[in-house]
Amino acid sequence: MLAALAMATQRVGLIATASTTYTEPYNLARQFCSLDHISRGRIGWNIVTTWSPQAGGNFGGIGEVSHADRYERAEEYMSVVKGLWDSWSDNAVLDDRAGGRYADPQRVKAIDHAGKFYKVKGPLNLPRSPQGAPVLVQAGASDVGRDLAARTADVVFTAAQTFEEAKAFYDDLKGRMATYGREPDDIKIMPGVSPVVAETEAEAHEKHEELQALIPDDVGVALLSSYLSISDLWRHPIDGPLPELPESEGMKSRQALVVEQSRRDGLSIRQLARHFAGARGHWRIVGTAAQVADELQARFEGGAADGFNVMPSYFPGELDAFATLVVPELQRRGLFRRDYEGRTLREHLGLKRPA
Repeated sequence: MLAALAMATQRVGLIATASTTYTEPYNLARQFCSLDHISRGRIGWNIVTTWSPQAGGNFGGIGEVSHADRYERAEEYMSVVKGLWDSWSDNAVLDDRAGGRYADPQRVKAIDHAGKFYKVKGPLNLPRSPQGAPVLVQAGASDVGRDLAARTADVVFTAAQTFEEAKAFYDDLKGRMATYGREPDDIKIMPGVSPVVAETEAEAHEKHEELQALIPDDVGVALLSSYLSISDLWRHPIDGPLPELPESEGMKSRQALVVEQSRRDGLSIRQLARHFAGARGHWRIVGTAAQVADELQARFEGGAADGFNVMPSYFPGELDAFATLVVPELQRRGLFRRDYEGRTLREHLGLKRPA
């Protein structure tokens, strides 16, 4: 998909999700580096540590992998992938056609990795990425997930309902980076936001209510159950409160966020399921372009976000509404660019090229 999109576009960044639990690091390193060459430096990798036992049944039949084991595997996986991406020096390619030499072998090194989960000799069989490395996006918000992000990520995708939650996460993650020899600006924290925007506030709320009413209860509760890693949520009264949940090996940070919201806002299972299905637990803003821009500006200027992952409620309508109503308002406020300022995804995001 991204290879095809790379040929049809010139500037837009292209990010794909791939798992450290059920893929091999050499294959992934080669795929994403190849895509970065094809796109001339516009590729990013959204790193996930797959928790689903159904996925495990399709990849070796190993079943569900514990939260701790997933992150231990991810730490080593990332070390291998980054080592392979760095196995060619920037100046390794000679392209000496007269002398018959493509690359200087002294500038291409094996990584000879032998760890608990992986044994990879290397080097990669293609030159270093045009960006130095594809942009690394990570979304884990548990304590171990934050450490992994502070050490390896370029962009962090997170969920936060309130300004206080967003600010606490932002400060905590930025504060961890010095431990790994990194500067706070080496990571861009971009929380998810699901806007519903219209010309008037009344129209926006009417549209939001219509969208929420389209979510069948069985679909909403099934989705909520999946994210909470609980199979018997239907046993509980749908108009009653969320029950106490057992410890799971699923997405711990998302589970904690959903439980906190249900308790804070007094939501029933039905209300929580519809809210969660509509925005996957992310921040929802309903209003006019100015109202949406006010909320985004407050979090950005308040040190709770470096940018946002905009998640429209449906395509293409709500994406069009955001682009035609909110983006011009942000541009008028000097908060959003009017044109691309570079060619690579790293340049778009203001990220340094890794040495």
